[in-house]
Amino acid sequence: MNQQSSVSFGTSGLRGLVSDLSNEVCYAFVSAFLHVMPKQNCKKVSLAIDLRPSSPRIAEACACAIQQAGLEVDYCGIIPTPALAFYSQLNNQLAIMVTGSHIPFERNGIKFYGLQGEISKADENAILANVEQFLDRQLTLTPLRKINTVASATYVARYQDFFPPLVLQGLKLGVFEHTSASRDLLQKLLTNLGAEVISLGRSESFVPIDTEALSVEDELRAQSWIKQYHLDAILSTDGDGDRPLMALDNGVWLRGDLIGLLSAYYLQADAIATPITSTSILESCQLFSEILRTKVGSPYVIEATARLLEKPYRCVVGFEPNGGFLLATDVIMEGRTISKLNTRDAILPMLAILALASRPSLERPIAKLLDGFPTIYAKSSRIPNVSNQVYRHLMTQLMQTESEISHQLVEALGDIVKLEDLDGLRLYFSNGTIVHFRASGNAPELRCYIEANSKLALDKINQICLDLLSQQIARLHHLN
Repeated sequence: MNQQSSVSFGTSGLRGLVSDLSNEVCYAFVSAFLHVMPKQNCKKVSLAIDLRPSSPRIAEACACAIQQAGLEVDYCGIIPTPALAFYSQLNNQLAIMVTGSHIPFERNGIKFYGLQGEISKADENAILANVEQFLDRQLTLTPLRKINTVASATYVARYQDFFPPLVLQGLKLGVFEHTSASRDLLQKLLTNLGAEVISLGRSESFVPIDTEALSVEDELRAQSWIKQYHLDAILSTDGDGDRPLMALDNGVWLRGDLIGLLSAYYLQADAIATPITSTSILESCQLFSEILRTKVGSPYVIEATARLLEKPYRCVVGFEPNGGFLLATDVIMEGRTISKLNTRDAILPMLAILALASRPSLERPIAKLLDGFPTIYAKSSRIPNVSNQVYRHLMTQLMQTESEISHQLVEALGDIVKLEDLDGLRLYFSNGTIVHFRASGNAPELRCYIEANSKLALDKINQICLDLLSQQIARLHHLN
C-alpha cells in the first residue's frame, strides 16, 4: 500500500478518500478479508451499499473479489448496514457493506462481517497483514443488477414480530430522509406499526449526517418541522442506518447515550457495555447491575458485551454515544422474541422509545420520558483538519500540567482532579465538569465532549475548549 494513502481501519470499518479507494485497493482488502476469515460451509457473501455516488463502483470491485475467491455474490442493493448484518447472520454468510456512514462526501468505506458478526480488531490486523499479496491484479468489473430484496423484508419483520401490533397508532411521526439507506424501509415499518408518517428533507445529493455533531441549523430545522406538522417525534439515521437520530415532541434532538439509556430501560437490560464518552448519567440512574466502559468503536463494545455474557444476565446490550445500539442476547417480552444483533442498529432503539411512551401506565408526552432520570448536560463538537501528528503533540501538551494550554484550561475551568487516557484524554474538574478530547477514528478531526451542570455552562465551556484548542492547533500547524 502507498504510505500516503488515506485508507485505514477506523472505529468501525475501512475508511478513506474515494480517490484512494481505487478498484484495485478495494479488491485487495476484500480478498484479504475472504482469505483470513473462517468460512465454515459459507458459499455466498452478502453485499450492499449506501447512497453515496461512489458506492456502486466500489461494490463492483468487492463483487469481483468475491467471485475470484470462488464464492457467490448475494447483492442486496441499498439497505441499512444492520439489515445486511441480520440477514447474513440468519443465513450463515459473510457480509460486506460499502458505506462511509456519516463521514464527509469525498470519503467512503467498507464494513466487514464474519459468520459471528462484525469483525474484531484482531481480524482487521489479519486483513492488513494480507492485503499486499492481492494488489496489482487486473480487474474486470461488471454492474450489479440483480437485487435480493429478502434482506430488507427480513429486517422489517424483525421489529414487526417483536413490537405489539399497531403499537404506534395515534402517533404522527416525521422521517428525516436526507440520503439515509434506511429512509424507505423506515417509512414502511412505522406505517405498518400504525403511525401516520410525514416525509421530511429527502435529498438526491448525498448529505453526511453525524448524529454526534448536529449543527444549530439541525436544531432549528427540527423545531420548525415539529411545529409545522404537529409531530410527536422526528426519526432518522446516519447514512448507512446504524446510528439513530431522534427529535422528541419538544423539537430537541435526543443525545445518543440517552437513546441507549431509554432503550435499555424498555428492554429491562441487566448489563451495558458502552464507550467512555457516554455520559455519567448511566451510573447516576442506578438501573443496571453492571456497566463496562470501553474505547470508542463498535468492536470494543462488542468485545465488552462478550465479557458480560460470561455472567448470568438475562439481557445484555451495548450502545455508543452516537446512538448505535447492540443487542447481545435474545429478548422475550410479552411472549414476543427479538433475536440478538450484535452490531450497531438504529431502528430498535427508536421503536423502543416510542413503545415506551405508548405504555398506558405512563400517559406522558415523549419528551417527558426522561423525567425522574438525573439531569446531565452534555455536548460534543469537532475541529476538522487535525492531522495525527498535530493531535499527538496536542495531547502531549495537555498531559503536562505545566504547559500553557493546561494552565489556560485550569484558569478557565478550575482544578483538574482526575485524568483518564483510555481513549484520548478525559479531564475531570473540581466543579464536576468533564472534558474529553480524542481523535476521530474515521476522519482527520479532533472530537471534544463536554459534561456540565447547566446548559449555560455547557455552551460556555465548549466554546472555551474549542477556542483554546483551535489556537494551539494553528500554532502547531505553523511550526510544522
